[in-house]
Amino acid sequence: MDAKRVETISARVDAAVSSPDSVEDELELSAVRHRPEGLEQLEAQTRFSRKELQILYRGFKNECPSGVVNEETFKDIYAQFFPQGDASTYAHFLFNAFDTDHNGSVSFEDFVMGLSILLRGTVQEKLNWAFNLYDINKDGYITKEEMLDIMKAIYDMMGKCTYPVLKEETPRQHVEVFFQKMDKNKDGVVTIDEFIDCCQNDENIMRSMHLFENVL
Repeated sequence: MDAKRVETISARVDAAVSSPDSVEDELELSAVRHRPEGLEQLEAQTRFSRKELQILYRGFKNECPSGVVNEETFKDIYAQFFPQGDASTYAHFLFNAFDTDHNGSVSFEDFVMGLSILLRGTVQEKLNWAFNLYDINKDGYITKEEMLDIMKAIYDMMGKCTYPVLKEETPRQHVEVFFQKMDKNKDGVVTIDEFIDCCQNDENIMRSMHLFENVL
C-alpha cells in the first residue's frame, strides 16, 4: 500500500477508538481466527486497541472474506494501488514478509502484526522488518543480489510516476553504494547488525531506506 493508503488505514485506526463496541464483530473475530490465541493476546502483541482491531478486521474481511489471503489475491489487491507500473514482483516479496510462518497465506494476525510495526513501531522495529523484507531467502543475511531484486521490484512498481524518470541502471547504482557501506567486513553479505548500524548512522541511507515505507 502506498503512503496515502497507509495514512488512510492509520486514520481509520485512529477513528476506531470512537466507534461503539460490537459484540457481534468481536465474536466473529474470535470464530474466524486461525490460531488459538484470543483477541486479548493479539491486542497485547500489537499497538492496537480492541476497538482498533475490530475496525481493521472489518476492512480485512471486506477484502478477504475467508479470513486469509493467498499470494495471487494479495498481488491483485496490491496492483490496484500501482496501476502505472508492475507491482507483481514487489507484492511477492511483501507477501513473504507478511507471511511470517511461511504457510502460503496471510492471516488477519499476520496482517495486523506487520501493520502495527509499520504504523507505530520504533525505528529499530521498522528496520528489523525491512531487513526481513530484503532477506528474500530468510537465511539471516542480505546479499547484493537480494538487495538488487528488491530495488528493481520497487522501481518496476513505481513505473513512470517518479520524477525525474529513473534510468534503468539506477537500481544497480544505488545497490552498489548501499551495499559497499553496509558490508563493513567485506564478506559479501550484510548481517542484521550491519544493516541496522549503517541505516541508523548514515542519514542518506536512512532517507533512501524510507522508500520502503512509501510503498507498503
